[in-house]
Amino acid sequence: MDNSIITEQVEKSIRKKFHRTLWSRFAKAIVTYELVKPNDSIAVCISGGKDSMLMAKLFQELKMHDKFPFELKFLVMDPGYADANRRLIEENAAAMSIPITIFESDIFESVTHVQKNPCYLCARMRRGHLYNKARELGCNKIALGHHFDDVIETILMGMLYGGQVQTMMPKLHSTNFPGMELIRPMYFIREEDIIHWRDYNKLHFLRCACKFTENCEISPEENLSKRLEIKSLIAEMKKTNPQVEKNIFKSVENVNLSTVIAYKQDGKVHNFLDDYDKK
Repeated sequence: MDNSIITEQVEKSIRKKFHRTLWSRFAKAIVTYELVKPNDSIAVCISGGKDSMLMAKLFQELKMHDKFPFELKFLVMDPGYADANRRLIEENAAAMSIPITIFESDIFESVTHVQKNPCYLCARMRRGHLYNKARELGCNKIALGHHFDDVIETILMGMLYGGQVQTMMPKLHSTNFPGMELIRPMYFIREEDIIHWRDYNKLHFLRCACKFTENCEISPEENLSKRLEIKSLIAEMKKTNPQVEKNIFKSVENVNLSTVIAYKQDGKVHNFLDDYDKK
């Protein structure tokens, strides 16, 4: 199929069929959390998966509305992809008229022999490289494609495996790159709706950017990652409580400090006993 036809079909689906589930929720996050401001220059970070590719198209749609001036750079980092995977990213970008800028790094090679937490190290290194390249291109923000499901899974993972209450924030100031921010405009978008959009348009994206899994198919039985365990747990709870996902999300918006034993703020621990006898 001609690329212009694919682009037209994809963009029409966002405006029409998926207007409520994708576009409206994207726009809501932008407004609610003030993610895009006049004269921003945003590096839209594309990994090649369904989430970041959709994010790129949503940003293009936002740009077309032209409510205030801002700039976009569509940034792809090649951390050591197999040739077929890099080619798939390039072909998808061309088919959907996303003008990507590709730069290379050796991250996959750097973490190949790391035994402890290679995924965590890889993620941190990738983000650092993205910040650096974005700043080099004159950007003041990087946008990542994390969605609603990522947010609620992170909340539960922190509680059940980390012993802490925290969430994946919709935006963050960079600590290592002063003046730079990270934004997550897909914050309200459900993964099932992204999958629906992908399948409706008959698109095929990179399933996993990781060098350790890019050449193999891993079954759910073999992959015992904590995130998949949490995803399964939420799906099971949803069978008896359809509101469970919304409630998990709302739990970090409705924290009542009067009923919390202790909490941290700016690195300092506050305990309810600190002023208990003063009341």
